[in-house]
Amino acid sequence: MQYLYAAKRDGEFKLVATFDSEQQLRAYVNWATLQSTGERQGKFEQGSALASFNAWKESSAPLSPDEDAAAVPHNPTPSML
Repeated sequence: MQYLYAAKRDGEFKLVATFDSEQQLRAYVNWATLQSTGERQGKFEQGSALASFNAWKESSAPLSPDEDAAAVPHNPTPSML
């Protein structure tokens, strides 16, 4: 499983979605990015898991043992908006 994290300016990264594969995660981020403002930074589609955040990163493992992957969308798609 792949984990998508997002952060607001100078904030901590928060788990916002999970995906079955890296390809699905990358395709979703590409779709959600309206404007890139740097590497893994930008303005994101309203209603996406990245909305209201400024940066993203991915991981193949949870960054914290306290995170609940079941509490965030799994394999979100544009059609879910």
